[in-house]
Amino acid sequence: MQLRHIDIANLTVSTANMRGKGKVDIANILPSVRARGILVPLMVRPDGSPDTFEIVAGKRRYHAALAMAEENGGECEPLPCAVLEDADDAAALEASLIENVARLDPDEVTRWETFTRLVKEGRSPEDIGLTFGLTDLQVKRTLALGNLLPRIRNLYRDEKIDAVTVRHQTLASKAQQREWLKMLDDPNAYCPTGSQLKAWLFGGTSIPASAALFDLASYEGEMVSDLFGEDSYFASGDAFWAAQNAAIEAKAESYRDAGWTDVIVLEPGSYFHIWEHERRPKKKGGKVFIAVGYRGDVTVHEGYVSRREARRQEQAQGAGEKPKRPEITAPIQNYIDLHRHAVVRSKVAGKPMLALRLALAHAIVGSALWNVRVEPQRALTDAIAESVETCPSEAVFDVQRRAVLASLGFDAEAPTVTKGYDGDCGISGLFVRLLALPDEAVIDALAVVMAETLESGTALIETLGQQLQVDVAEAYGVDGALLDLIKDREVLDAMVAEVAGEQAADANAKATGKVKRQIIADCLAGANGRAKLERFVPLWMTFPPSAYTGRGGVATVTRAAVVDGLFAPAAAPETQPDAETGASIEPVAEAA
Repeated sequence: MQLRHIDIANLTVSTANMRGKGKVDIANILPSVRARGILVPLMVRPDGSPDTFEIVAGKRRYHAALAMAEENGGECEPLPCAVLEDADDAAALEASLIENVARLDPDEVTRWETFTRLVKEGRSPEDIGLTFGLTDLQVKRTLALGNLLPRIRNLYRDEKIDAVTVRHQTLASKAQQREWLKMLDDPNAYCPTGSQLKAWLFGGTSIPASAALFDLASYEGEMVSDLFGEDSYFASGDAFWAAQNAAIEAKAESYRDAGWTDVIVLEPGSYFHIWEHERRPKKKGGKVFIAVGYRGDVTVHEGYVSRREARRQEQAQGAGEKPKRPEITAPIQNYIDLHRHAVVRSKVAGKPMLALRLALAHAIVGSALWNVRVEPQRALTDAIAESVETCPSEAVFDVQRRAVLASLGFDAEAPTVTKGYDGDCGISGLFVRLLALPDEAVIDALAVVMAETLESGTALIETLGQQLQVDVAEAYGVDGALLDLIKDREVLDAMVAEVAGEQAADANAKATGKVKRQIIADCLAGANGRAKLERFVPLWMTFPPSAYTGRGGVATVTRAAVVDGLFAPAAAPETQPDAETGASIEPVAEAA
């Protein structure tokens, strides 16, 4: 570096100057420049010509000198300059940032962007930390913020989003950032901010690494680090639960191997109410309860029995009677249990109708080895929830559910069959009750429980829809909840053509989405002079489904493509399964 006095006409502001853009505020330094001139050298470097230079740091002093020259009729003394080596953009950026931080704090976003430019120019995060006296974490945070989409950075710079929102954006992929910006632009969409943004990014629930019961070193899924928190998170909930459930089962098995005769894994989200239990050691029938939270956290409660069971034990022992030493040890009990289990299951395997009742009892009550959950039907908006709750299919299913609840002797107002049973004897009590019912009633109950536990949004729905030859139009009609959600111009054009004809679609091609949605609604209702369209079902909802555009992105169509392979033509069997019951029937000859 060398010091020189350079004519102001030979100076320009470099693009490496972190204040290279925007209006220059010289109000606070102009009086000093008028009184004493430029005392602190500008930092410059050659710009390709031996006589001209670009300013890396000192833009405000340069503009103050220009103002002075204008006041003096164009005359200006050469400015003192420290000349840097040529062609080192990273060094120029560092020099600019160091000087500006020392003299006048740049805005926060500009600092993020400058650090990011330093990395692109070849500086490592470690080098940046050493240069500016920052920790590795501080540098990583700044770089993460600087790598956000430019529009998100500008929203924060303009104070249109807060610090919590912009920090949570560092957890988002570029695709998620773009999707979030679309929601922000849509006046009819809910755009999550603050803490709700993190929940949205992780599909409703963010699962921290600290919740893992398994070894994270062996986990092959993707993790997302929160640079502004103390944890990292699982990018895929499904991948986490697959590993977590296997670890929970392994832990439960280890307790059984240690001699605990009853290890109970509670349904995720169910609380272990300690005030409803009493402590009991292993030798006195204590059980192990494994509670699993919605965010994957696992808590083990060793040596507890319910208060009701504790009272029964006390009554059996007699008032004031000293507890007796068990007759057999835990290994002997284990031997007995396993042999009795082997004998019983060999008999159950040959009794299919008995097994049917057992399966139904397990599905309703659950056990340590069974975990059956009712489809929650979570709706993203209140309008969708109301649409589903009031649709004809739900009304039909409610009648079927109530009939089963009545046949089983459960509470008729229970929301599901699995919540209707309140027997004290658990799965055994329900099984005994099922033994008294005819086969037809058991099969009806099984069908309703199976329907309650069908998972929404899966390929199985496509498979069943095709196998049962479901005609959606028999039980469904398009309502305002769906029409209000359709915003895509190409989709609306295709739907208008479908319900009102190509001529109407062409005539309204430039109309607003609101007008097009009204045309569709008028055709479905036969209003405003349009002929009523009967039995209309959007292409997405039919079995099999199809799409309105060639852009893809319709999950039902993707699933149906997979299912189509399962129904590939094959040699006609001598008997075919009935579409409703699954029973074998003779093939029916086609009419001549």
